[in-house]
Amino acid sequence: MLHINDLTYRIEGRMLFDQATLFLPAKTKMGLVGRNGTGKSTLFRLIRGEIASEGGDTSVQKGARVGSVAQEAPGGDDSLIDVVMAADTERAALLAEAETATEPNRIAEIQTRLADIDSHTAEARAGSILAGLGFTGEEQRRPCREFSGGWRMRVALAATLFARPDLLLLDEPTNYLDLEGVMWLQTYLKSFPGAALVISHDRDLLNGAMQKIAHLKQGKLTVWDGGYDDFEKALAERQRLQMKMVEKQEVERRHLQSFVDRFKAKASKAKQAQSRVKRLEKMQIVATQVEDPVAPFNFPSPQRRMAPPIVRMVNLQAGYAPGKPVLRDVNLNIDTEDRIGILGRNGAGKSTMAKLLCDRLAPLDGHLRKHKKMQIAYFAQHQIDSLSPDMSAYQHIIELMPDATEAQRRARLATFGLPGDRQETPADTLSGGEKARLLFNLITFEGPHLLILDEPTNHLDMDSRAALIQAINEYEGAVVLISHDRHLIESCVDRLWVVGDGTVKPYDEDIETYRQSLLGRAPKDGPKKKAAATDEKSVARRSAADQRKALKPLRDEIARWDKEADRLRGIIDVIDKALAAPGLYQKDPKTATDLQIKRAKAVELLDTAEMSWLEAEEKLEAAEAG
Repeated sequence: MLHINDLTYRIEGRMLFDQATLFLPAKTKMGLVGRNGTGKSTLFRLIRGEIASEGGDTSVQKGARVGSVAQEAPGGDDSLIDVVMAADTERAALLAEAETATEPNRIAEIQTRLADIDSHTAEARAGSILAGLGFTGEEQRRPCREFSGGWRMRVALAATLFARPDLLLLDEPTNYLDLEGVMWLQTYLKSFPGAALVISHDRDLLNGAMQKIAHLKQGKLTVWDGGYDDFEKALAERQRLQMKMVEKQEVERRHLQSFVDRFKAKASKAKQAQSRVKRLEKMQIVATQVEDPVAPFNFPSPQRRMAPPIVRMVNLQAGYAPGKPVLRDVNLNIDTEDRIGILGRNGAGKSTMAKLLCDRLAPLDGHLRKHKKMQIAYFAQHQIDSLSPDMSAYQHIIELMPDATEAQRRARLATFGLPGDRQETPADTLSGGEKARLLFNLITFEGPHLLILDEPTNHLDMDSRAALIQAINEYEGAVVLISHDRHLIESCVDRLWVVGDGTVKPYDEDIETYRQSLLGRAPKDGPKKKAAATDEKSVARRSAADQRKALKPLRDEIARWDKEADRLRGIIDVIDKALAAPGLYQKDPKTATDLQIKRAKAVELLDTAEMSWLEAEEKLEAAEAG
């Protein structure tokens, strides 16, 4: 269906594809994965013929129809159902021609072709796709302009799927979907009759619907059988074998070199030594493909501890207009180190809940109690657009670190994965993943007590998602997480809340049970067995929580000595100002002497506090390393 042969392409001097080759057979579903910025979306543009390659070519089977989601979300007064049905251009053209055709043979041909493409079921098929993506029957009849950009992108996806192309190109199709939508898309793609090439970092989608995985790295495309988990295991095994081959080759190299060094001067061994020299020269270096380390995320922990609960909601009502609550009768608490996942279909009120918690929406009724000095960090995809487009990452960080040195500011950005060459790039031209990293850096700068994350993994590649999971598990504050990424939720969350029927309630089962309930069937193992199961993710999550708990006394000790040192420095500053008063030693020598004694004592106590702080820091580092 799709052939890519020796494809070569550069952008701004950087090699994206270096004689890359790929074959996608008909009816095959293939996931395309790789780090952010490696060129996955550019590959789609090359396949569609929007840009020309420097060498090689991409070719689609003759006569095959290629479908991809438009960059522009549909708008205007057309209803959703009409927009979707209009995507089948052949059907639309035949229906238009049928109204004016007069020649009997042509009329017969038109009606036969309309029957072949199931024209009479078009509205039902379009409605089914829209329903799967979260639109009610009433919403399908409303005009596109009444919906937000994210919902209209769903309409664009629905239109692409409805057109039933022979080759389907999807670029991060789950970014605008909730968990229910992702599950529906996974089922749809499994039964899709054509071929599909899907850029995605959604592990569930890649495992559940893809038959092959294409990995883009260093300009090359490598195809693996199976879903993403199969690819990950196979890649790790290849890397392990390659490292063993490297070690074996190095041992052989040392043996050969040792023989040459010992016997090259001896006439009796000269011939054998020369033979080994030739073997060394011909030895091919084993190429390894060990992954480059991905930059970590680092969420500063809150400096001041607060007694639980940090948030209490009592008979709460929330909405955007008086008398029209979106959520009602909410009675929930958030504790200091909670890990809470919020589930529910898009439009049920998940984002309303997030805005309520971060004071972007006032309650309509009831009580929302928080600590007065509690700091909250809120991450949402629409906030990425609020970054000043013409300002660089470095200019953004200056506003938060006005008194810091340039080196300190750049080091701060580098710790979040923005190297020097990207720190001066205007925010508008950063990749989606780089914008997300910058936003994370900005919102967590002060060490918040509560971190609210609304779809944080959109635009992050697999390695960055793994780094985000690690950062969330190491962070010492509370986390409220809204995501369609089941792997992220399973890896980070201890408690679940479900938004639905106009309220938010705790959910006592796990996310797999919730997922099965959406599919209308009970879990295979039953809830009791499922609750008793201990998979790797839950073990890792509990281990991270146990480590936070074990290290808390050390962190508290560090904070206590740090606070004491600050107090003593303040005392010394006050004494120094008093001692600097003109004529103090002549006018009041006794006071001057008393002040000097107090200062000496304060300096001694400060030395003790700083030494104790240092010892506690060293203990913490040793505990974290162990």
